[in-house]
Amino acid sequence: MPTVAQLESLYRISYQLTFMMLQPIHLVCIDRRTCNVYVLAGYDEALEFEIIPNGEVL
Repeated sequence: MPTVAQLESLYRISYQLTFMMLQPIHLVCIDRRTCNVYVLAGYDEALEFEIIPNGEVL
C-alpha cells in the first residue's frame, strides 16, 4: 500500500504528465520489496519515475 506522501507525489506527477505535458501514462506499480511506486509514461515509454516511501521522486 502506498504512503500518503507517495500518493501526493503520484497525483502531482500524473497531473503534470497528462494535463501539462499531454503524455500518456502506461504503467503504475508498487514494488512490494522496496515499497517504491514506479511510473512509466510518454509516447515512447521513455519517461520513468520512482517514488520512494517519503514521497521523493527519483
